[in-house]
Amino acid sequence: MKYNKNSFKVLSVILAVTVAVIACSKSGTELGGSKPDESGFDKTAMLTNYADNLIIPAYTTLQTQVGLLETAVNTFLSTPNTTNQAALKPVFKETWLKYQNVSVDQFGPAETALLSNFLNTFPTDSAVVEGNIGKGTYSLTSNASINQQGFPALDYLLFNPHALTDFSANAANRKKYVQDVLAALKTRVGTVLDGWKGSYRATFIGNTKSDSGSPIAFLVNQFAFEMDQLKGPRIGWPYGKQSAGVMYPKNTEGFYSGISIALATENLSALKRMFNGNGSGKGMSDYLVALKQQKLSNDVMSQFDKAINSLKAIPDPYPTAMTNNKTQIDAAYREIQILLTLIKTDVASQTGVRITYQDTDGD
Repeated sequence: MKYNKNSFKVLSVILAVTVAVIACSKSGTELGGSKPDESGFDKTAMLTNYADNLIIPAYTTLQTQVGLLETAVNTFLSTPNTTNQAALKPVFKETWLKYQNVSVDQFGPAETALLSNFLNTFPTDSAVVEGNIGKGTYSLTSNASINQQGFPALDYLLFNPHALTDFSANAANRKKYVQDVLAALKTRVGTVLDGWKGSYRATFIGNTKSDSGSPIAFLVNQFAFEMDQLKGPRIGWPYGKQSAGVMYPKNTEGFYSGISIALATENLSALKRMFNGNGSGKGMSDYLVALKQQKLSNDVMSQFDKAINSLKAIPDPYPTAMTNNKTQIDAAYREIQILLTLIKTDVASQTGVRITYQDTDGD
């Protein structure tokens, strides 16, 4: 799929080659242990840490949180008042934040399910959403429907300025649409988690190559891709960085609930945790050290902190900050650009990974 720059859609990375299926047993231990590669670094241990301590737990947590969201949404739909809407908002925010922890994991089962496309294409097309509700007929499974569902659609439906009025009377179709969108979201998350708990885990940890289609190549590509999305659709494009200073505040992620910066900050924090293995085991930062790239590893980790702190300096809601906090936004944009370059150029080069996705602004 191609980027649509005018609508600022966040699409999942589509790599040139799928993961090669490697026949392997249930775990490295059962195979008699994994062998270190030529640098003395145990890639299988790193991939096992990613699968068992970061990726699968993140999807499991997201699945649980979606269940909590479902309960809060149904309470609101049953009695759509300010009290229930206020109670729903933090649950909705927490669920979207939990999604950011799997945003970097858009390969394997997630790529097959087009999880990022269906869960987080923004901005949502509110006109089409309203048309779907009016007709009462729609499909949430076709690729053409990605901007009519997911978190951005729920954000619009539940928290736009006239949401309470919309749900107050004759709202059967609207309530059903919300429930259908949430059910579709829940199903896709469950499908991806089942894939990881099934055969894909062994496939993932069993392929220690760095060529296109390998887990390491997927990871490095996704690190770079998420940084491109942060620099572009999440922060830069709405702020006018690619439109001669013309701002598009409504195109921000989490516009209606006013949580754009919170989402961006969590996304970047999740990337950092993935990059360093989150302290639970080996990560990409350790791999760089094994490749005699200690300085690069340190530089990347330091730049993560600088970029995260610069985002934290921007207050939500982001559209208001676009007017009142330009200095902080410009500073964050610079730090994000530096980190993007380190990952997309230096890390990719040192790990022997080719960046296979097409970026959006030719940086």
